[in-house]
Amino acid sequence: MAAALLNLRDIHLTFGGTPLLEGANLSVEPGDRICLVGRNGSGKSTLLRIAAGIVQPDSGERFAHPNAVIRYLPQEPDFGDAPKVLAYVEGGLGPTDDPYRARQILSDFGMTGDEDPAHLSGGEARRAALAKALVSNPDVLLLDEPTNHLDLPAIEWLEKTLRSLKAAIVLISHDRRFLQALSRKTVWIDRGVTRQIDRGFAHFEAWRDEVLEQEESDRHKLDRKIVREDQWMHGGVTARRKRNVRRVRELAAMRQERREQRKVQGNVRLVASEGGQSSRLIVEADGISKAYGDHVVVRNFSTRILRGDRVGIVGPNGAGKTTLIKLLTGELESDGGTIRLGTRLDLVTLDQKRDELRPEWTVGDALTGGRGDQVLINGKPRHVASYMKDFLFTSEQVRSPLKVLSGGERGRLMLARALAKPSNVLVLDEPTNDLDLETLDLLQELLADYAGTVILVSHDRDFLDRVVTSVIAAEGDGLWTEYAGGYSDMLAQREGADLDRRETREPARPERPRAEADTTDTPPSPEPIRSKRKLSFKEKHALETLPTRIETLTAEVSELQATLADPSLYARDPNTFSDASTKLAKAETELAAAEDQWLELEMLRQELES
Repeated sequence: MAAALLNLRDIHLTFGGTPLLEGANLSVEPGDRICLVGRNGSGKSTLLRIAAGIVQPDSGERFAHPNAVIRYLPQEPDFGDAPKVLAYVEGGLGPTDDPYRARQILSDFGMTGDEDPAHLSGGEARRAALAKALVSNPDVLLLDEPTNHLDLPAIEWLEKTLRSLKAAIVLISHDRRFLQALSRKTVWIDRGVTRQIDRGFAHFEAWRDEVLEQEESDRHKLDRKIVREDQWMHGGVTARRKRNVRRVRELAAMRQERREQRKVQGNVRLVASEGGQSSRLIVEADGISKAYGDHVVVRNFSTRILRGDRVGIVGPNGAGKTTLIKLLTGELESDGGTIRLGTRLDLVTLDQKRDELRPEWTVGDALTGGRGDQVLINGKPRHVASYMKDFLFTSEQVRSPLKVLSGGERGRLMLARALAKPSNVLVLDEPTNDLDLETLDLLQELLADYAGTVILVSHDRDFLDRVVTSVIAAEGDGLWTEYAGGYSDMLAQREGADLDRRETREPARPERPRAEADTTDTPPSPEPIRSKRKLSFKEKHALETLPTRIETLTAEVSELQATLADPSLYARDPNTFSDASTKLAKAETELAAAEDQWLELEMLRQELES
């Protein structure tokens, strides 16, 4: 076994009277690929800072090989007083390193080094911090959420770069695909202690579930044993005195063990407040475009999103994903083409920048809007403290200011705000940021069961594969293409398209001499016969008149719903209530049928015209 480059043994640390780490261990050997996993707040980042020598534990030992170069990537890089990014990255060079290496690695990250650190975007700041960590070819690389704020091309480039390094890597990430690609050992931080398996993250979740099931079984056996000993105590102590004293002492020890056991932190309870049913058509875009000056963001893009679809939007930072969402939801007007929105849309947006959170708010204010202490969930009032517990907040945090929340807590708070609003269309811009793996699983299940429509922007490849039914991808120069399936399906279809294009570009074979051609017995292929199918008069008439009928039925439904909204109508005039209910059911059925018929005819028209 090789000597450890870095070793943490029996690490204890307490914050604010609450034990965070209680005997944690970590050993890093040459060539290791270790992923640190655990719930938000379990101490992953703190243990990494202890490994980097930044935080001193209350007790325990830290050993670092004297000749080992150890570099640490924090979640939030500190540029200090560096005037340019190049100077910041050069700060990571060792005494014998080539200074040119700093410019070279910045070039690999698509930066020049002349950027002002004060004006960097989140993605640029992350790339600069990565460049500083990698510039000296370290022996041990400690990475805390390296994919945060990176777009998909940058994540895939970083993944390939890290796989090619000789350095030992200790990695914290919530990106499953990233962890699966890089890890060969898994260290799980759970209730203050570390557990390790010498296998990658792909095997972690099954192993974790087995451990928790065994714990639950052991706890159940301990409870039963305590009950038996209690019955013995209350039944009268008999037999030899020494044996009795031993059993009483053992019972006290078992009770102490039971009290000291820390149960697994509960899961977030995600329930979306659903609005009324939307029309079948959510949005139809035909040849839309958007440009800012000479910069074209969207060029001649068409799509149709139907009720129940889960659409993912992917592309590099700055490609225009947010602009495309605003066009599709009607928030932004297109420069060309047409956009048709469906009816009865209750749209709720989760913004990745979290700009709607006011710094002066408390957690309770953020959920109630500063109005009282009640939150309406699916039309039913709930106390804000009760609702907060569904998202793993304590009742004491109702009055906590937002500025003290961690990234994961702010992410859960934004989800709580979004899911409390009635909706039938969810627009989620980077919803996975700072969420732990367990919460991501529950969010995935929520979206799978959600009755409405989801439009999702994400750089999490695994999450996209699990959730979306189609992917709209940026192709460059304002072009966007929609692919069926998830992210992996998109890659496969792109590779097939590239292969087709390569075959098309291959030079044609030289023609054979006429004499050789004349001797062949193979007859020339007939020209394909194109279909001359056109819309019938009846279909054309229906296509032209259905939009007017849909508008009429929509107005009728709205009028009947307004009538039935009167809470005293049934008691005052039960006949009118019954008649309006019957008419509403009939109108809604006819409206759905009309929308379906129009959609089928419109799809047929476009198919024939193309």
